[in-house]
Amino acid sequence: MRADAQGRAQAGEVAFLDRRRTSSFRPRRLLPLLVAASFLGVLAYAVNSGRVPALVLVVYLGASVVAFVAYALDKWAAVKGRWRTQESTLHFFALVGGWPGALAAQGLLRHKSSKVSFQVTFWVTVIVNCGALGWLLSASGAVALRSALRLFRTAVGAF
Repeated sequence: MRADAQGRAQAGEVAFLDRRRTSSFRPRRLLPLLVAASFLGVLAYAVNSGRVPALVLVVYLGASVVAFVAYALDKWAAVKGRWRTQESTLHFFALVGGWPGALAAQGLLRHKSSKVSFQVTFWVTVIVNCGALGWLLSASGAVALRSALRLFRTAVGAF
């Protein structure tokens, strides 16, 4: 190790790696987008076949847009050194149906995609959300969903 005139350590032999990108396309970034789009496509098919109310698809699409925007704003804040969105808020958006948008944002924006603790919690929210959707597709879940929708319509109609 070399030292400068004040005795501080200096790098001796430095070599720069040639890391030029030939293309910004990365197949790994496409997979989350395909998973999210496939899920929403299957959900749209379920709505079209009458197995799921259209409101469910609307909630998933709306929550996905909100989640994607939240990830984009958080990525912007991270780059600028500004106030960040709490991870619990991002997980909440995923839990209530925004996980397809969150997954797309993770892939496209490369945000929150490598932090292991975040990813573990994120995938738990996806599993819980899909489990709840699976229950809604069951006979007892469908009855509960119809009852909740009737109550919602009655409450909205009262205003």
